[in-house]
Amino acid sequence: MYHGIRRVTGMTLTEEEKNSLIDIVKKTIQCKLDGKKTPAFKAGSETLKEKRGAFVTLKKDGRLRGCIGYIEAKRHLYETVQEMAVASAFNDPRFPPLTRDELQHLTLEISVLTPLKIIKNIEEIEVGVHGIYIVKGYRSGLLLPQVAREYEWDRLTFLEETCCKAGLSPNTWKEKDTKIYVFSANVFGRRW
Repeated sequence: MYHGIRRVTGMTLTEEEKNSLIDIVKKTIQCKLDGKKTPAFKAGSETLKEKRGAFVTLKKDGRLRGCIGYIEAKRHLYETVQEMAVASAFNDPRFPPLTRDELQHLTLEISVLTPLKIIKNIEEIEVGVHGIYIVKGYRSGLLLPQVAREYEWDRLTFLEETCCKAGLSPNTWKEKDTKIYVFSANVFGRRW
């Protein structure tokens, strides 16, 4: 198992809780591939019952293969992770549905999010610690904290790339009616 960003405020998961969430992702995807009904899981701890936003990211040989999540807390963490496992593997519009042959090449990553915090000054953004969520009108874009670290972006590049993810011009973050939110994430994962 590897661990991503260590400095997280608001939620600490034990190794057992992380393993439970990873197990949920793997069993859910496997059942879907086998044409079986997805299993009903129970939360093994109060932490897994907390309502949290979370993303499930799948990488094939180090390249993005699927990534979908909820920004805001809508369901219990373990339920969100199960739902996002299916979405990332089979419903990410950027990729075809996952196949059984790809499993041996996969790494899965779970990002458990802290609540969004709106900021007024971009100096509040800590690259490698914060993810960014930008909203302007009906457009929005989000990049997880680990993305900036993986690409070795500075703060301005991170803001510009988040704008582009939202389908906006790179400098839209400077406009007064653009809202910028930050969040942290507890990031962990494992090879399939």
